[in-house]
Amino acid sequence: MVTPENFVRMVAEPHRMRVLAAVALGAATTAEIIANSGVSAKEAMSALRRLQDHGVVVSEAGGLQVAYGRLERLAEETGPELDDDEHALSPFIRGGKLTSVPAQWGRREIVLQYVVEQSFEPGVEYDERAVNERLRAWCDGGEVDHVAIRRYVIDMGMMSRADGRYRMEMR
Repeated sequence: MVTPENFVRMVAEPHRMRVLAAVALGAATTAEIIANSGVSAKEAMSALRRLQDHGVVVSEAGGLQVAYGRLERLAEETGPELDDDEHALSPFIRGGKLTSVPAQWGRREIVLQYVVEQSFEPGVEYDERAVNERLRAWCDGGEVDHVAIRRYVIDMGMMSRADGRYRMEMR
C-alpha cells in the first residue's frame, strides 16, 4: 500500500515523474508516454508498471489515466492543509501527527493551541477518556506522550479541568 511518504519517494525518481507527467498531460498509450516523456521505452515501461502497481495510474476505457481520486485520498492522509500562519507548525506536525513539542514557549503555545482547536469543540465538556483518545490520536507512533500534552494544555489554560470534566477554553 502506498503512503503519502512512499508516493513522494516514488515520484521523486525522475523517470517516474516524467511518465506520470506525460499521463497527466494526456498521454493515454505507452507509445504516447514514450514519445512525450523523453525517457527510453525500457525506463518508461518500468516507471509505468510501478505507477500502476501503486494505483496512481490506471487503465480506463480511454487509455491510461492518473487516478486523481487515489491522489486525493493520499493528500487527505497527510492531514489538514496548512495556511501561512500554520506553516510554522510543519516542523512539529506531520501527516496529522504531533512529531515533537517545541522547547520554545511561544512556539509550544502555537502548536498546542492548534492541536486543541483541531481536537475539541468550544463549550463541549469531555471526560478524561475522550480527551486522552483525541490527544493520543495526535501522538500515536511518535515520541510525544498524550498525557504530557494533556498536562501542557491544562497548565497553559487552553483547557480547564473540574470534577473529571475537561472543556476547551475560548482564546
